[in-house]
Amino acid sequence: MLQGLVHILRMIKFEHTLFALPLAYVGALMAAKGWPGWHNALLILLAMGGARSAAMSFNRIVDLPFDKANPRTRNRELPSGRLSRGAVMAFLWISCAIFFLSAWALGPWCFYLSPVALVVILGYSYTKRFTWACHIFLGLALSLAPLGGYLAVAGSLDWAVVVLALGVLFWVAGFDLIYACQDIEFDRKVGLQSIPAKMGAQRALWLSGLFHALCVILFVLAGWMSRMPWPYFAGTALVGGLLIWEHRIVFGVRLDQIDLAFFTINSYVSVTLLCGVAFSALLLT
Repeated sequence: MLQGLVHILRMIKFEHTLFALPLAYVGALMAAKGWPGWHNALLILLAMGGARSAAMSFNRIVDLPFDKANPRTRNRELPSGRLSRGAVMAFLWISCAIFFLSAWALGPWCFYLSPVALVVILGYSYTKRFTWACHIFLGLALSLAPLGGYLAVAGSLDWAVVVLALGVLFWVAGFDLIYACQDIEFDRKVGLQSIPAKMGAQRALWLSGLFHALCVILFVLAGWMSRMPWPYFAGTALVGGLLIWEHRIVFGVRLDQIDLAFFTINSYVSVTLLCGVAFSALLLT
């Protein structure tokens, strides 16, 4: 049983929760203009954990035929047989239940909107089958994190957090373009759609840089709209520096350090953004 849990955590890449979880707390801190309280913090943790686990489990199930055929992914837990489809389905339903129960405990609007959020989060897994704009859809899915965190605390939304969420959309779409460059030939071969498969790796990386520049501009605009103090803008400047580092690593379509560019640096981005908001909240209280 313990070994099965280890395989499940590897399947959902539990350590990469750093992509999404800090974004939810960014929204919560912006809404509370300080610490949102342990009750909200714990429920947001459970909701985000449930949502992300459900999304990853669903993705692995629906992409199983492609993962078996792709040399890069055929050693994953499900295609390799280390996990059964039934076990992953059970984990998917448990994750959905945790998400819905946490949303219900966070308030009526979080609960009412939770099915919509889940449709978006799970629906991403099908987008590569019919549109090259799948990267935008993934960005939309993760942009729900700060909106959900804000809604959980404030019970409504503000234009500043909407602009910040739009920045998250372009940040995520930008780094997903980099990641998708690994599978250009496979995607073309099996008929999956992506911007790199459509435009080529070089143009996709240029578009990724444009998305990331736009994301920093939107982060700055969100801080100005919400009258954030200087730590927020210092954090945003560091985010810009991290994204420049990311693009220097892959410049010239050098994908040999994709784990550093995609996983490590982007984890730093979300944590840095959270730190900027957290230190700003200390000055506001």
